[in-house]
Amino acid sequence: MKRDGNELTGLAKIAYKPIGLIFGLLGGLLAGQVFALVWKKLSHEDEAPLPLSDDYTTREVLLAATLQGAIFGLIKTAVDRYGMKGVRRFLDTPPRPHTRTEV
Repeated sequence: MKRDGNELTGLAKIAYKPIGLIFGLLGGLLAGQVFALVWKKLSHEDEAPLPLSDDYTTREVLLAATLQGAIFGLIKTAVDRYGMKGVRRFLDTPPRPHTRTEV
């Protein structure tokens, strides 16, 4: 895994653990609500297809899963990113400078 020098370390990492868990739960709930709204708008149906439902085509089920994954990934990344920045700001630990080795 490539490190960019901006990861939380030491005390900041410990401080972020409980906050990260809470943000993760809230982010998951938010992602579910956003997905439901987007799916309803796109499909004009109240609920997304369940994977084992015979009421939908395979294409509809896979499209719903892809959209749900993209929305979840986006929201999770945003929550993690801004949560980390907030903890760093609160603890006043500036990110380490990014160093790049020229080849």
